[in-house]
Amino acid sequence: MASAADGQPESGHEHEAALPVRVPLSAIAREWGRIGCIGFGGPPTHIALLRQLCVERRGWIAASEFEDGIAATNLLPGPASTQLAIYTAWRLRGIAGALVGGFCFIVPGLVLILALAALFLTAGTPAWVRGAAAGAGAAVAAVALHAAWGLVPGSWNRVGAERVARIRWVAYALAGAVAAATVGPWLVLILLAAGLLEVAARARGNGSGARAGAWPVPLAVAAPAAGGLFSLAWVALKVGALSYGGGFVIIPLMQADAVHRYHWMTDAQFLNAVALGQITPGPVVQTVAVVGYAAAGVGGGLLAAAAAFTPSFLFVIFGGRHFDRLRANSNVQAFLTGAGPAVIGAIAGSAVPLALALTHAWQYLALFAAGLWLLAAKRGVVSALLAAGCAGAVAALAGWPV
Repeated sequence: MASAADGQPESGHEHEAALPVRVPLSAIAREWGRIGCIGFGGPPTHIALLRQLCVERRGWIAASEFEDGIAATNLLPGPASTQLAIYTAWRLRGIAGALVGGFCFIVPGLVLILALAALFLTAGTPAWVRGAAAGAGAAVAAVALHAAWGLVPGSWNRVGAERVARIRWVAYALAGAVAAATVGPWLVLILLAAGLLEVAARARGNGSGARAGAWPVPLAVAAPAAGGLFSLAWVALKVGALSYGGGFVIIPLMQADAVHRYHWMTDAQFLNAVALGQITPGPVVQTVAVVGYAAAGVGGGLLAAAAAFTPSFLFVIFGGRHFDRLRANSNVQAFLTGAGPAVIGAIAGSAVPLALALTHAWQYLALFAAGLWLLAAKRGVVSALLAAGCAGAVAALAGWPV
């Protein structure tokens, strides 16, 4: 077996060791930066690229260990694929690797999305650019439904075949959908309630009581009353720390704060922000950088991104050694079994306020077409958004309202 100095794994099963391989930081910066540049398509693409690099091409991490990393990061709140990128870099070079790998994975998409935010949100942009933004934004509600539908099979299989458990699954999903459509900023309370109810239900079924403190108490969902950069940082921190099940679940929460509470942007601009978060490489949570740009320019975008991604770094750096115990905790598993369908319902329910934000009749046609493309034809999200954006540009050039 090659030595650690050669950048090859000494052992694929020493999971308790923090540093099974000492890969040069320059290699981590280069490879994680490359994935950050080409990672169009969201978490499935990020996971595939990380597996190809770490397991198949370089042999830095054993396949079983990589799968364990996927499972562990999916148990955490926050952007799972970003946490996987940070975790794999942490496995290779400890805290320094986590910081370098995470930074290089996040920054390319952040730079691009801030540049696009400047283009789409600046006053006086050409009509075709505004049309492209309106077209891509029109498809976002369909993207939300597509994201929710993709999560259903795994969650449904996880709950098991018991009839009562499946009835609870449906109830949790409906509660999440209604909450996302109606009480946006308080959505996280519904997710927590679903998880805790499932913990209690399974504890009763096992004839034992659930232990207190089995799941961390989340951040308060109410944003500070004061405006300014502090409120922006708080909103972004909530986005990064409360995005159970993927970036789309925080859309209702973020929309309520960014549009209705602080008026940093309009509904139409928020749709543009979500669309930009989908078509740029890197995690969907990058959407928060557009909100930050609308609130306080480039500095606001950087502040929002820093606040949103800080929890992911902290979860991995301070909790990475305990991921195995987290996965084995029955209360954590029960919590996620209940919160999972609520998350799916919330993602689907977020399509309601997103669709209601549309202002022109032609946008609803674009939304319908995007829905057919994604759900009936089963094609990709990026192609749907780009096609809708092109349709919007054509509509603007034809003199339609944008």
